[in-house]
Parts: sequence; C-alpha cells; structure tokens
Amino acid sequence: MEKKNIILRTIVSFILIIAISFAQLPASVQAEEVKLNLYAKAAVLMDADTGRVLYDRCGNEQLPMASTTKIMTLIVTLENANLEDTVTVSSYAASMPKVHLGMRTGEQYQLRDLVLSLMLESHNDSAVAIAEHVGGSVEQFAALMNKKAEEIGCKNTYYITPNGLDAAQGEKIHSTTARDLALVMSYCITKSPQKEMFLEITRTPNHSFTDLSKKRSFSCINHNAFLNMMTGALTGKTGYTSKAGYCYVGALRQDDKTFVVALLACGWPNHKTYKWSDTRVLMEYGLGNYQYRGFKEVPIPEQTLENIAVSNAQNAGIGEKIDLEVEAAGSFDEGGLLMREDEKVTVVLHKVKTLTAPVEKGKEIGHISYMVGNREWKRINLITAEEIEAIDFEWCIRQVFHKWTINDENSLDFCV
Repeated sequence: MEKKNIILRTIVSFILIIAISFAQLPASVQAEEVKLNLYAKAAVLMDADTGRVLYDRCGNEQLPMASTTKIMTLIVTLENANLEDTVTVSSYAASMPKVHLGMRTGEQYQLRDLVLSLMLESHNDSAVAIAEHVGGSVEQFAALMNKKAEEIGCKNTYYITPNGLDAAQGEKIHSTTARDLALVMSYCITKSPQKEMFLEITRTPNHSFTDLSKKRSFSCINHNAFLNMMTGALTGKTGYTSKAGYCYVGALRQDDKTFVVALLACGWPNHKTYKWSDTRVLMEYGLGNYQYRGFKEVPIPEQTLENIAVSNAQNAGIGEKIDLEVEAAGSFDEGGLLMREDEKVTVVLHKVKTLTAPVEKGKEIGHISYMVGNREWKRINLITAEEIEAIDFEWCIRQVFHKWTINDENSLDFCV
C-alpha cells in the first residue's frame, strides 16, 4: 500500500511540475514557431524599410564579422570624404595581409578606385589606406565607425579595424550581431544620404584602374554571387576569417518589399556555399510569407478625435466646462508594415478625459499606437486645436467691472 502511495505521489508531482512549467511560458510564445533549415550560427531576415526582424536565429549573439565590416567602412567614407580625393599609401597600409591589392608605400591612388577595390575584391590594404585618409588613423576611423553604428541603432557592435580582420582591444573584440549587421545594411540602402552611391559601387561588375603615376594597373571583379542568384538582388558583402567563418550580408527588393539577410558563422572551409543557400532560404521565406499592409486600412477608435471638456475656461464661466476640439499631429493614412497573414494590427488609444485651463494650442493630450505583437510601429500624437485662457483674478475684475458698467448705464437710461 505504501509503495502505491509513493508511486501516486510521484505521478501527481510530475503532473504538477509540467503544469507549472507551461503556466510560466511567456504569453508571446506562438503555438507554432517557424523553423528554417539553415547552416549559419546566427541569422536574421529584416524588413529594411522599418528595421523589423522577420526571422531570427541567435540574432543578438555577438560574433566576429570578417569583411562584412567593409559596408560600414564604405558608408562612413562616402559620408565623410570626396571620392575625387588623392590617397597616399602608408607603410602600415601596404603591410596588410591577403586578400590585398598589393599597394606600395608612398604610392598614390584616387579614393574612388580604392572603394571599388574595397568592395569588389575586399582588399585589406585598400581598407586601411581609406581609413587613414578619412579618419587620420585607423583608430580615429574606427571611432567614426562606432559612432555611426550607435546612430543607426546597433546595440552590440564594436569596430576595431576597417577591414574586418580578427582583432581585440582589451576585453572587446571586433564583432557584431546578425541583427546589428542587418541594421547597418538597411541604413546603407534606405536611409543614408549616400545610399545611391553605395548601391552603385557595390553593384559594379568590374573595374580597372591605375595608381596616379600610371605605372601600375589593376583590375577588380565583383565576387558577390548573390547579385545573379535572385531577381531583385540589390547588393551584398561576403566575409571570412578563421574566427568568424563565412559571413554574408545582402539585400533584395521585389514588389516594394526590401529584405536584408545577415549571416554570421555560416560554415568554415570547405563549406563556402552555405551562405548562398541560407540567403536564398531566408529571402524566399520573406517573399512568400510577408505582405505589405498599410495602417490606413486599420480603423481607429471612435473616441480618438472626440472633443474633450475643459474647465476653468474664460469663455465658459465659473463652474462651467467647454468642449475643446482635438486634432491629429500626423496622418492616419501613412505608413505600414510587412506582416504575415496571421498577424494583426491593434490600435491603442491613450487620451486624457478632461483639461483645466489655461491650455495652449498644440498641447499634446494623448496618442494612438499601432501595435503588432508587443511592439509599437507607429504613433500619432493628439493635440489641442486652439488656445483656452484660464479664469484668473484679472479676468474676474474685468467681469465685475463690465457688469457694473452695464448696470450703471441701465440705471442712467431708466432715470432719463
């Protein structure tokens, strides 16, 4: 009997443990999560226009990024220098290991030629020569890179070199995350003032040039195979070091959808093609499962633009309230999001119920939020349409004087 009780208690305890475990699962966990067959240790599919992550595998894990670094090197250069500049090669730049252009100390090149060398052939010496020209030194250029990463919204990225060679600085290593890398590429192709030049350079199929003395000639070929893999391929950058493995970041645009794929640690030799396979899988997943839905299609709460009551208003009188018109400080028709069919937009209204004068015109009195899941993707502030002056001592004196004057005139008329 005792043995049966022990078994029964064990079964009950086991059931309770399972029940508690399920009860503690986060509410945001979906019943069926998407599983894609990928090789990369870290991978992200991003909507480039909004920065929304559409697929994530270890997207916030900080890892070496190899030559995918060079998209940041290029955009910082384009935003801070003139491509007609003359670049003089230092001994440090000339000492960079392969893959390199093979520049020599003291040689001079046009910056335009070096950025093409940087992106088409991924030359490490070109990266350092560019960094020293634009930043004054590699260290100062890395500071520009890190500043730009912070502006873009990268949370776990640290640049040490302009070429992506493995490097450490104290406890920090040259590294990024798949999410941050996708954010950088999204910035380069959608938000940077130099986005058109970025695309022109990274899409160039080949380029031939000489040093400025015209004693040496060079030819570069674009090695981004993705440009010919899928319709709408925009740009991309490969990378490899022994620590980083094969890496890739690329972008595609089809039917007004712009996707970015970022892959880190996507195999080591001899698995050079894994990055192309993963890129295609993620791009096809985005194209097949996400459609653009405009926020104008989503109804807003009826109370959004309803007037609100204002007390203590001069043009209402003591103890009375007036209605104040509410306006939207933005358009309900603008904006939208790439969404799966099973996702929906929820509009949440935040609005004060009453106000007390004085009230300034344009005062923010609430907002509506367009939510998908637990994240706000659009906000429209609600503001007051006019100014309301308050009842104060001066106003009261004027009212008394006004009424006294009216009564006095009536009295005079009566006497006459």
